[in-house]
Amino acid sequence: MQDLDIDTTTKAVLEQMALTSDPRLREIMEAAVRHVHDFAREVKLTPEEWLKGIGFLTAVGQMCTPYRQEFILLSDVLGLSRLVNLMHDSQGRDEAATETSLLGPFFREKAPEIALGGSIISTMKGQEIVIFGQVTDPAAQGVPGAEIDVWQTDAEGQYDLQANDPSVMDMRGRLRCDAEGRFHFRTEKPVGYSIPMDGPVGGLVRQQSRHGFRPAHIHVLVTAPGHRELITALYFGDDPHIDSDTVFGVSASLVITESAGLAGNPLPNLPGIRYDFTLSPASDGAGGRVGSDPSKLMPTG
Repeated sequence: MQDLDIDTTTKAVLEQMALTSDPRLREIMEAAVRHVHDFAREVKLTPEEWLKGIGFLTAVGQMCTPYRQEFILLSDVLGLSRLVNLMHDSQGRDEAATETSLLGPFFREKAPEIALGGSIISTMKGQEIVIFGQVTDPAAQGVPGAEIDVWQTDAEGQYDLQANDPSVMDMRGRLRCDAEGRFHFRTEKPVGYSIPMDGPVGGLVRQQSRHGFRPAHIHVLVTAPGHRELITALYFGDDPHIDSDTVFGVSASLVITESAGLAGNPLPNLPGIRYDFTLSPASDGAGGRVGSDPSKLMPTG
C-alpha cells in the first residue's frame, strides 16, 4: 500500500507502467503521464473542471462519423497537427524543397485523371484560372513524369464530399508531368470557408473568440520514384484570413496570387499562377502521409 500525495502519484503511475514491452509505447506514455500530471498541478485542476473536460472529450468522440473526424479537427485547431507535421518535415526534407502543409481530411485516392491543360472542375461557377509550373529536384532539374494530385473547394467553399453525393468526385484530379516535369491545369479560384462549428470543437473555438475560418487554398500532393512524397497546399494571398488560418497551415512560401499576362502561361487568355514544386530525394523513414485512409477524415480541409 502506498500513501500517495500530490507529487508521489506520478511516480507510482510510472512505476506500474515500467514493464511495458513496447519501448516506444513506454516512452510516449511515460512522457504523456508526466506532462498531464504537471498540467493538472500547474492549473490546480478541480474535479468539477476535469469532469467537464471528460464530457468535452466524450462529445468529441460522439461527433465522429465515417465522414467526419472531430478529434482531427481538435488536433488541427490546437495547432498539434501543424506541429507534428513540422517535426516530420524536419526529418529528411532537403533545404531547397518546397515546404509542406497539412494533408487535410478531404484527400481521396484515385481522383479522376486529367490531361495537361485539362480542368478539375465539372461545372465552372467562379473565376477560371490556370496553374502551371515545373516539378524539379533540389538541383533544379525537371522530374519527368511526376504525378500531381490536386483537390480544393468550389466557389462556394465546399468540397465534393460536402456538395455532392460522396460517390461523386469533383474539384480534384490527377495529372502527369511531361518529360521535363512541367504541368498545367485549369480550375476555378476557391474561396475560404469555416471549419464545422456545430460540434464541441466549434463551441470551443467560439469560446476562445476565434473566427474558425481557413483561407482559400488548393491542396497538392506530388509523387515521383526516387523522391520524397510532397504534401502541401497553395494559399491565396488576397483571402482576409491569410494571416489567421484557424488550423495554422499557411507558410509565406506557399502564398500565391493569380495575375493576367503572366509570362510562360500556356493559356494566356486566363489569369495564371506559376508555382514550381521541388522534391527532396527519397530516404529511409521519410515521406508518407499519416493515416491509412485519409479520405474518411473530414473535419477541415
